Amino acid sequence: MFRRTRPLMLIGLALLLIIGVARMMPDREIRTLDRNTIDMRKVNVEPSQEPTSRLMHLNNDPSNNRLVSKLNHHSEVQIINHNEDDQSHYYEHEATVKFKTEISDERLAQINKEIDASKSDKLANLYMFRSNSKTTHQMLLYFRGLEEVEYAEPNFILLQNEAVVPNDTYYQEQYQWNLPVIETEKGWNISKGDKNVVIAVVDTGVDLDHPDLKHKLVEGYNAIDEKATPDDDNGHGTHVAGIIASETNNHEGVAGITWYNQIMPVKTLAKDGYGYTFDIAKGIVWATDHGADVINLSLGNYQPATVLKEAIQYAYDKGVVLIAASGNDNTNQPSYPAAFDQVLSVSAIGYSGERASFSNYGNYIDVVAPGVDIPSTYFQNQYAALSGTSMASPHVTGLAGLILSTNPTLSNKEVMDIIRSSSYDIGEVGKDEYFGEGLIDVNRALAAAKQK
Repeated sequence: MFRRTRPLMLIGLALLLIIGVARMMPDREIRTLDRNTIDMRKVNVEPSQEPTSRLMHLNNDPSNNRLVSKLNHHSEVQIINHNEDDQSHYYEHEATVKFKTEISDERLAQINKEIDASKSDKLANLYMFRSNSKTTHQMLLYFRGLEEVEYAEPNFILLQNEAVVPNDTYYQEQYQWNLPVIETEKGWNISKGDKNVVIAVVDTGVDLDHPDLKHKLVEGYNAIDEKATPDDDNGHGTHVAGIIASETNNHEGVAGITWYNQIMPVKTLAKDGYGYTFDIAKGIVWATDHGADVINLSLGNYQPATVLKEAIQYAYDKGVVLIAASGNDNTNQPSYPAAFDQVLSVSAIGYSGERASFSNYGNYIDVVAPGVDIPSTYFQNQYAALSGTSMASPHVTGLAGLILSTNPTLSNKEVMDIIRSSSYDIGEVGKDEYFGEGLIDVNRALAAAKQK
């Protein structure tokens, strides 16, 4: 295993450890992480095997199986089967509709009456309608027959990309193997971040009172309930935010990838860990309009919703760097928003250097990052170790923030190109569907940014 450096005590740590299903890989030319000859790739810590009662045991399941099962049996949720294994969902009686031009209040009232609307929400020329009596199919037929409508589609449901299940082993001394393996410590000699470079976490919100995060937050937004704060009622968003920017060098909790970049909490996923394309699009647009330089999207499904694509395009056109998790179903079915061209797609590896058994793959994968047993902040002032591409993505997001802190003149395309080109090639020589361009390297990326 890996030699030890200083262990990190996580008081009140909630351990969520992945149980992966082994996947047989085809024979191919492989480049692996050689722990004997490549010192920079050594992970310098090992867990203690002694259990402790101070650790909270959370009973979650991998690949959102429980949540997907709940959606599959929900009377108001419809299923789209992409193949035998992969599904997308949308909420019945709802539709997202984009009009070619702004419609008047009188016209909106007429439409609401004709579809028996109980609710309508608005984002520029984009509306989300909910009907008391009409199905989504009936609503789409109605709207697609109107000359003034540009497009109409279901209000798709996106899930958080977290794969977590308890392991019977508890660790008294917990660690962050994920930071040394991507050369974070060497990279900090170039930049520890800049508070003027803001990173938005579009997710379940963030624990606004967490001691390791509360001093790192800027104004946020709750797209689900605009009158409420973006406080986290799930834990997922807080964990993602902590990987990026948990307060570092403060003798408490965990270290973030960036010391000084600030987090913009944007709540678009509900307590159960899923959200709708309309709300997620609202969150992306709000973050863009309120100064986000980088946006993390640890969420997705397999439907390339137009409303989501347009929000992504809007942010990209404004210069925002967009990073997304590839998903946790061990499939090559393209996941969105990760598979959009304007987004950097992230797959996950474990500390052996192999692709995480749950991690999605395909030709849309750009890079990989650590995504197994990642310690970070958790809601209700706690800490937890979680696994998933949701945990891999914020490593890349934190790196994007550091790159812009090093050289704020770079465009979003240049930042994405640097992340790809500076990655350490593993797996098949060159870009491949399992590891993309390779494992991110903070030190090499920041050195490249500094020379631009």
